[in-house]
Amino acid sequence: MVTLGALAFTSPWILLAFLALPILWIILRAVPPAPIRRLFPAVGLLIGLRDDDSVSDRTPWWLLLLRSLAAALVILGLAGPVLNPEQNATQGDGPLLVILDGGWASADDWSERMASVDNLLAEAGRSGRTVAVLQLSSPEALVFLSASNWRSRIAGISPTPWGPTKAMMTETAHNLEKLESFETVWFSDGLERDGRFELLGDLRRKGPVSVVEGTVDVLALHSPEFEDGLIKISAARANPLLERDVLVQTHGRDPAGIERVLAELPMRFDTGETQAEAELALPGELRGRITRFSIRGLQGAGTVVLSDDRLSRREVALVSVRQNREGLELLSPLHYLRNALETSTDLLEGSLETVLPGNPHVIILADIAELSPIEEEALQTWVEEGGVLVRFAGPRVAASEISRREEHPLMPVRLRTGGRTVGGAMSWGEPKKIAPFDQDSPFSGLDIPDDVVVSAQVMAQPDPVLSERSIARLSDGTPLVTRKPIGAGNVVLFHVTANAEWSTLPLSGLFVNMLERLSVSTPSTSPDAADMEGRIWQPLRVIDGFGMILDGADLPGVDGTDLVNAPLGPELRPGLYQSGSRQTSRNVLAASETLDKASWPADISIKSMEPGVERLLGGWLLAGALLLLFADILASLWLSGRLFAARTAGLTALAIGLAAAPDPSFANDEMAIDATADVVLAHVLTGNKAVDDTARAGLLGLSETLYFRTSVEPSSPMGANLETDELAFFPLLYWPITPDQPQPSKAAYEKLNRYLRTGGMILFDTRDADIAGFGAASPNGRKLQQLAAPLNIPPLEPVPSDHVLTRTFYLLQEFPGRHTSNDIWVEAAPPDAEKIEGMPFRNLNDGVTPVVIGGNDWAAAWAMDARGNPVFPVGRGLAGERQRELAFRFGVNLVMHVLTGNYKSDQVHVPALLERLGQ
Repeated sequence: MVTLGALAFTSPWILLAFLALPILWIILRAVPPAPIRRLFPAVGLLIGLRDDDSVSDRTPWWLLLLRSLAAALVILGLAGPVLNPEQNATQGDGPLLVILDGGWASADDWSERMASVDNLLAEAGRSGRTVAVLQLSSPEALVFLSASNWRSRIAGISPTPWGPTKAMMTETAHNLEKLESFETVWFSDGLERDGRFELLGDLRRKGPVSVVEGTVDVLALHSPEFEDGLIKISAARANPLLERDVLVQTHGRDPAGIERVLAELPMRFDTGETQAEAELALPGELRGRITRFSIRGLQGAGTVVLSDDRLSRREVALVSVRQNREGLELLSPLHYLRNALETSTDLLEGSLETVLPGNPHVIILADIAELSPIEEEALQTWVEEGGVLVRFAGPRVAASEISRREEHPLMPVRLRTGGRTVGGAMSWGEPKKIAPFDQDSPFSGLDIPDDVVVSAQVMAQPDPVLSERSIARLSDGTPLVTRKPIGAGNVVLFHVTANAEWSTLPLSGLFVNMLERLSVSTPSTSPDAADMEGRIWQPLRVIDGFGMILDGADLPGVDGTDLVNAPLGPELRPGLYQSGSRQTSRNVLAASETLDKASWPADISIKSMEPGVERLLGGWLLAGALLLLFADILASLWLSGRLFAARTAGLTALAIGLAAAPDPSFANDEMAIDATADVVLAHVLTGNKAVDDTARAGLLGLSETLYFRTSVEPSSPMGANLETDELAFFPLLYWPITPDQPQPSKAAYEKLNRYLRTGGMILFDTRDADIAGFGAASPNGRKLQQLAAPLNIPPLEPVPSDHVLTRTFYLLQEFPGRHTSNDIWVEAAPPDAEKIEGMPFRNLNDGVTPVVIGGNDWAAAWAMDARGNPVFPVGRGLAGERQRELAFRFGVNLVMHVLTGNYKSDQVHVPALLERLGQ
């Protein structure tokens, strides 16, 4: 291939034919045009006369130029011209290895990278070279295949949410050992990584290496921290050359459960700086709703961080019977709890009857033994619904009869009478230390200071369940902390006081860590390995390479130490992890991690990806040559007098018109191909852009739901123009009603009636069920009556309970959309339809109801954006999401009814339906 600026030729030797153009010019100039023949018998009368109209004996210069241009275009076309050829193209003819870093840092310009790789493969294919493509972040054994084979495969390659690690590069180097020489093109993400130079050395020993880097500056966010009442978030970048402003978006759920942008935080990178920081102040309620942060306009796992317990501060209620008095502050059972929790929780204080209505996350009872029956019942209900009750012993608990003979519902174990103190009947020789925590204890991995000792405690009765409920013990094996699950919550008992009377535990940092492990408080900084050790963390949500949030429930759990220290990879993905009631996030960048720009040896060729797309020009040039030759024919006929001026003008105009005017059926043919290649749902274009966009988004959401839940795999929905488009291609036509949409023409109504007669279905949606019922009580209802009057609509009835729509795929008796009206009308059943004994439904007609009429605004409930997120809120909270789910189920039933008719009315389905109906 020869390159001349932005133009290249795949067969440049054909350009030598230009040397023959001067010879062709001379030949054409020497050959005169054909003479004009005139038949005239009286030739003798012309002797001596001179003809005023002479014919040239040479070809006119402009015709020679026309023919020469045609020949030049043929030569250029056959030489294989390429516009914007791949600038990273190689000149060798041996095997070619294409390496992609393939990590999250490549995601923002991934489509451009893949286009460059495709162009490179296309060039290799033209040169007959074998190719191997390797993604460093997901290394595999190298396989050299034809370029065309790899071009069909690269569409399935996507960036990983981790970058290539040193171990991955070492594995790649090992895979290279048995290979012969080859040339390498390395598509780098621009970041410095461990192990890169070693791998580069191995590649250079196999052949020449060139590097392709993108032009996008790589950015990533650090995990947010909460400090001094502010959310502190920082970002890093690799290229510090220019000043740059970015906008960090804070995402969270509104009261209806819909994820929205709660706040936007501007952040600036100064010139020469690779770090930027910003602070955000939000009230506690909003802070608890935060799910993630992202950089607006950028893609990649590094531009998204997930929120965890560090931001969602828990509400903790402190309850004690002792009131603080001047001079006795250090004796208060709540003093040490306040100091341990005030920086990491929102504290409430008061009596049980005042704090319970606030539904805190945790309630701490400090040396409270007896509760009234009403308080006990309310507290037990609160725990069963997921609350954590933490109780501390003390003189009152030791002297009471609570949980002595029988285990109290709000105590984890039975207790012995009295306390165990120094100098008493059960005194110790020395205060006891805390024994190392068991592996299955929530305190596993915590360091126990030597100065933490216990001098008194409330003893537990030696019951069979005592061992499994003890989560912390003293050195003599007696329980220090016990725990019992109740419903969705837990009851925890510290067998010592919350102040320093019975132990030095409240004076130590271990006390704070133990409360944190019990989910009483939340950490304000990133967890360390010691804090996470000994626990398995299950992924809840993970981030993919493009920064999309995916469900992680199917992924295996991760050891706590690995979650903190291990590098990201296939076994450890960035995301939100849970252990017990604690949640922590592992994001792409660690707290102190930076992004460093990749450096390459000086003799390595480094190129940038070109934004242009490679285009083949040969066909266009040959087409231009044909047009010039056609013009040459017309000119030659004109010069020879074989065309009259008027006829020439007419033919020329006709030829130009045929060449320039588009085929009016082309657009319709293209639409027909798209509409019939797969099942396609359509909506009537109303002329109202907002309504039409909602209808399209709704059908897109319904199509996605059908794709994932049924065997129907619809293509993208289409908008149907009733005047110009053929409707027979669409099984279902969604028609949203607006008061101002135009009345269709007579021809359109003929088309609609033909559509209804031949098995099509129209879903009329007045979208006003929240303010009006079925009929003309609203402007949309009156407009529906006008639009439907010319249609051949059969008698209608409300959807009966045994209509096939209630069971085509899901068993339904409600058909909500964004609204929940039950006024849904379908074709009436025939008068002779009777319910046969033993059948759960009547023997209805075999056809499909041609119309379904309602006003529940189904498209708004179905509507999804490009990322699959709901566009419009439905209902409130979980009830609203259940309503949206029922709307999707109605849509699935509707499409299945259109495609299968009354298939589910066949008797063969009776046993299965009776079983599902519980009959």
